[in-house]
Amino acid sequence: MDEAENKIIENLILEGALEFAGFDPETGEMLYNFSNKVKVVMPELYEQHLKTVNRDVMYLWENGYLELDLFSDNPIVSLSNKAMIESEVEKLSPDNRRSLNEIKRILLP
Repeated sequence: MDEAENKIIENLILEGALEFAGFDPETGEMLYNFSNKVKVVMPELYEQHLKTVNRDVMYLWENGYLELDLFSDNPIVSLSNKAMIESEVEKLSPDNRRSLNEIKRILLP
């Protein structure tokens, strides 16, 4: 990460728009979650984040890792059996695996 990115992250943390979430178990990198304040502090970043999340969910659904009903007024995302099979999860790219693991973290008790 370069100095400009570090400064953006620092400012988002100070504004309360970004919160520390832990460490990536594969890379050891720090992980962050956006708070609702990101919509106000950096709306363009929020929009880009939503696009990325939607893209990742669609990819995981199309490849059988997630279940969702696209025709529902309020689609609910759930994990498929494939999402729980480690040998199948390992077939994903690191980014898609990270997205699936974040979805699991949110959905599983």
